[in-house]
Amino acid sequence: MANDRMTSMERVLTAIGHREPDRIPQMLFLSLYGARECGLTPREYFSDPVLVAQTQLAMREKYSNDVLYPFLYAAVETEAWGGDVLWSEDGPPNAGEPVLRGAEDIRRLTVPDVARQERLQHVLTMIRLMKAAVGTSVPIIGVVVSPFSLPIMQMGFEPYLKLLLTEPDLFGRLMETNAAFCTRWANAQLDAGATAICWFDPLASPTIIDRKTWLRTGYPVAKQTMPHIRGPVAMHLASGRTLPVLEDIVSLKAAVLGISEADDLPAIKERAAGRVCLLGNLNAIDMVNWTPEQAEEKVKALIRGAGRGGGFILSDQHGEIPWQVPSETLLAVAEANRKWGTYPLDWLRGCDDA
Repeated sequence: MANDRMTSMERVLTAIGHREPDRIPQMLFLSLYGARECGLTPREYFSDPVLVAQTQLAMREKYSNDVLYPFLYAAVETEAWGGDVLWSEDGPPNAGEPVLRGAEDIRRLTVPDVARQERLQHVLTMIRLMKAAVGTSVPIIGVVVSPFSLPIMQMGFEPYLKLLLTEPDLFGRLMETNAAFCTRWANAQLDAGATAICWFDPLASPTIIDRKTWLRTGYPVAKQTMPHIRGPVAMHLASGRTLPVLEDIVSLKAAVLGISEADDLPAIKERAAGRVCLLGNLNAIDMVNWTPEQAEEKVKALIRGAGRGGGFILSDQHGEIPWQVPSETLLAVAEANRKWGTYPLDWLRGCDDA
């Protein structure tokens, strides 16, 4: 982009390497937002992978983004298992009725064939088109829902938690099948040209379940599955708190960790320094009501808390910019990042002296 001294890929890799690039990388996750930009319903927009890829490329330029994001919607994965999708006019599609209703459904479960799933193939088409357009100059971030969190959509939240806590054999069978799908789906995206995989795992956060339970259930699944993904992995807890499980996530060798607004930013930056790059943590729900001046102050505060020394990427905390966020606010975020996030961060010395 104009006046940048680094490509987006160079900028992101430098930050992940815990060094200071030309400016703080910016990754606003604009999946659904593309439908708004095109004046289409989400259902119309997501049905055309060529349009989605073209819109991603255009939004990257418009909003000074350092990433391309070939994510459609989370329920694309339950579609692969035979599930339905509930569509909204101005919100993300959601999973419909559970595809797993009992023990026998889990015992009979077989891994979907990625090559036979239309929506998954749409994603791969988008990745190939993006890769052809940018080569290695811009990161393309593929997405998988973790084997541990996917059953929330496959079964429903309460039935899954009951199974997780009381049916270890069925839980193990479900994790085995989901892990095989997760690995195939992640590697298919990497083979198509994705740079890295974002591993969405909201159930891993102590916002939802306690750390002891996660270490007994979801953590071993991640530990066993991630090494089979043939590329870098970023772990995202989808706005859930991360600080209490930071050491565990570091042990999984994730290159990047999506952090929550609820996390103590200076504390987590201090503990993560040199070990895992932080991604976050603008509250995109609050962003709906921000003025450009408020957007600037929010960005400035994040840079003050985590910008020194690299190891930080500016983003939202959940992985989705809502439809209702004004375009002017996203432009203000990008402008504030250029103003306050260009290295060296000399203005922070004045803050230290104050």
